[in-house]
Amino acid sequence: MRSMYLVHNSGTGMLLKTLLITSLLGWAECQESQSMTPEERTVISDQIIEMFDHAYGSYMKYAYPADELMPLSCRGRVRGQEPNRGDIDDSLGKFSLTLIDTLDTLVVLNKLDEFEDAVKKTITDVRLDNDVVVSVFETNIRVLGGLLGAHVMADLLRQRGERMQWYRDELLHMAKELGHRLLPAFNTTSGLPYPKVNLRYGVLNPLSRTGTESDTCTACAGTMILEFAALSRLSGDSVFEEHARKALDVLWQRRQRGSDLVGTVINIHSEEWVRRDSGVGAGIDSYYEYLMKAYILLGDNVFLERFNIHYSAIMKYISQPPLLLNVHMHNPTVSVRSWMDSLLAFFPGLQVLRGDLKPAIETHEMLYQVTKQHKFLPEAFTTEFRVHWGQHLLRPEFAESTYYLYKATGDPYYLRVGQSIVEKLNAYARVPCGFAAVQDVRTGRHEDRMDSFFLAEMFKYLYLLFTDKSQLPIDIDDYIFTTEAHLLPVSLSTTQTPCQGNNTESVPLSKEEDLFTHSCPSMETLFPNNPSFAKTIRDSYKYLTGVGRPFHPLPVREIELPLHDNGMEPVEFLRSMGISLTPLNEVFAGQTGSLKEHKGVYRVKLVAEVSHTTEEEEVLPHIVQLISPPFLGRTVFTAGPAKFGMDLTKQEHGVKGSIVKASPYTACEPIDSAVALKGHIALALRGDCMFAVKARWLQEAGAIGVIFIDHREGSNSEDTPLFQMVGDGDSTEDITVPLVFLFSREGAVLTAALEEHHNVDVLLLPKERQLGHDKTEKHVGMNIKFRLAEEGELEDGSTRGPTLEFVLEKQEVFLKEEEEPRGRQQQQQQQQQFCSKAAENDRTEPCSADSSQKDFNSRPDAKP
Repeated sequence: MRSMYLVHNSGTGMLLKTLLITSLLGWAECQESQSMTPEERTVISDQIIEMFDHAYGSYMKYAYPADELMPLSCRGRVRGQEPNRGDIDDSLGKFSLTLIDTLDTLVVLNKLDEFEDAVKKTITDVRLDNDVVVSVFETNIRVLGGLLGAHVMADLLRQRGERMQWYRDELLHMAKELGHRLLPAFNTTSGLPYPKVNLRYGVLNPLSRTGTESDTCTACAGTMILEFAALSRLSGDSVFEEHARKALDVLWQRRQRGSDLVGTVINIHSEEWVRRDSGVGAGIDSYYEYLMKAYILLGDNVFLERFNIHYSAIMKYISQPPLLLNVHMHNPTVSVRSWMDSLLAFFPGLQVLRGDLKPAIETHEMLYQVTKQHKFLPEAFTTEFRVHWGQHLLRPEFAESTYYLYKATGDPYYLRVGQSIVEKLNAYARVPCGFAAVQDVRTGRHEDRMDSFFLAEMFKYLYLLFTDKSQLPIDIDDYIFTTEAHLLPVSLSTTQTPCQGNNTESVPLSKEEDLFTHSCPSMETLFPNNPSFAKTIRDSYKYLTGVGRPFHPLPVREIELPLHDNGMEPVEFLRSMGISLTPLNEVFAGQTGSLKEHKGVYRVKLVAEVSHTTEEEEVLPHIVQLISPPFLGRTVFTAGPAKFGMDLTKQEHGVKGSIVKASPYTACEPIDSAVALKGHIALALRGDCMFAVKARWLQEAGAIGVIFIDHREGSNSEDTPLFQMVGDGDSTEDITVPLVFLFSREGAVLTAALEEHHNVDVLLLPKERQLGHDKTEKHVGMNIKFRLAEEGELEDGSTRGPTLEFVLEKQEVFLKEEEEPRGRQQQQQQQQQFCSKAAENDRTEPCSADSSQKDFNSRPDAKP
């Protein structure tokens, strides 16, 4: 924060920082094609160790035994003691999350003393029976996976006889206890788990405060098999693996048989798809990952067969190298949005495991170019590589894929990529008490959070990237990484008895098998006698984002539509869906080559998003104005608009009503407080589901308007660009209530006002119509002609009509208007009094007769 302050207050500081960054970028580009010496790798490896010590040491010093570190506040995040962040807080179970998630990282980084001490703390201090509602998915991959990975490491060290001789499988016993506390989530008719569970009371208990959820994401239900199967095989209790296999069976059975794709959200009771968009990013990602890795860990061919069928569908419909775009599972030839989320950055690493290196290299290079443009991967970015959602949570997926590609190719280029990750983390995320997430990559503003996965994954992959296998305390090839980078031994498939009563459904072999459907990756087979194959592939995407040379759009897929020249209705309909169309004869006008031109045939760019907002599109600010006593219109919050619902710009007086907090606050399910909400404006928290889903539930409950509040702590309208809320891809014409969005800081003030005064009336309207705001107040422009007056002309009164006179006095510029010569002396006195008063108030702005406080630049060589 100190460096940001200096830059804002010093032009020299800005210049020096710009030169430094430019030099670093230039140096990095020069180094990309060069190899890295062992000495360089050692230096970077030591730097990664120092960074880990800073992050882990800060957690232990300032946060432990809390779940997470708040690196800006230098304290721990304890659930219930900090503002509710919605679904984000479902990762926190008051079980020292970061400590457990970091345990096996300590072993990989050869910090064995610290590991032994951390294991003792875990056994002594951590309780798993807290009355807390947690995410089944997050608790499984972070806590259960962390306990299992740490047990495997502790058992290995004990067997070597050098340390941990006191260990008696305590971590495995804790893992089994946690597994049993997660099992009630699977108590559904379908076998798909509830998304949340109470660690003490389960799901259906009246005290559980959960169990009303009806939907879960595909990844949430399909990312259990590694941890649950490992727990079954290490403990001898098959119940865990059986439940995880059953959930995978349901997802497989519910795939779209025509496309072999799955949707993003499914109903856990009816098994019907709730969101039918299909991709490889958020909501689905680790489902595909766990099919492949379940085969590697358990040796069961059924998982590989399913993965290969899904993978063929992904490469057929979703992959548009180097892009990976969501499609509709029932109509997969059409992309449903023109942006990608950062979680898909894991996919090149998964493609490496599958042996498909070319698309892995292409997508990874695209991601690297995005990081060059924005310093980090934004949480979401458009197909033109602009920021769609600027948050960066220090996610490790890009580092993960970088590690896999280096291991597969041996290309030192990926060491340079890893080096850039290390340098950017130190330059832009490091703070005195750890590393802080970035609230918006466009502003660089930090967010007071350091998620546990940063220690569990990021430092593992970076350290392994720069460290030789011989220097590791374990043979890393004996283990498979879970999605949280916890280590499970691949020997489980041969040394442990398989799950009894396994009824996993078999699948027919894919008709479209390739070289690596049932074998491991081989560079020599893929690229015989071509050691520079990776560079050859990368070079096609080197300037993908436009950095270094003008941006040229990527080639687009083309289809022919029978659209008649004069029948523009279908064209306008497609454009309203966000699909751009261009006649072929216009696209290729001026290009050489034989190209058939068909009248009425259009090229369709299959990159579409309903109500997409580009960076250049101006967002019309709205406001939430508090009009009831004691505020009386004086408290006003800047709000973002929505692209659906009531158009407030067409409402002359806005929408007025008293505010009521929705229950549940995220409004992703039927509203409990419908009676209290009817006829009022609802407050709802962002997160868990799409804005449109929330709006429908709240409108159905009788709300006359909705104010959504950001769940990202510390966000505010001053530092974060406004955006327009968009729909969920389906029609939103049924949503008719007005919708606005407040950032976290403004939302906290509003909710605090509601708690204090109980009855708060607000007005929702465009900012330009703010109540009590003078609508006629606007900047007036005029054309002024200047001429140089003759010497003595103004003094002798020869000038006619009103004049403007610029007076230079003590490096300030004064503008005064003179109606008549005889009033000039009086106005001059008033002007001097005005400027004297401003000087007393330490104002540095130029003074003006109309008090507009606008700067007027004076040049001695100005011409009339």
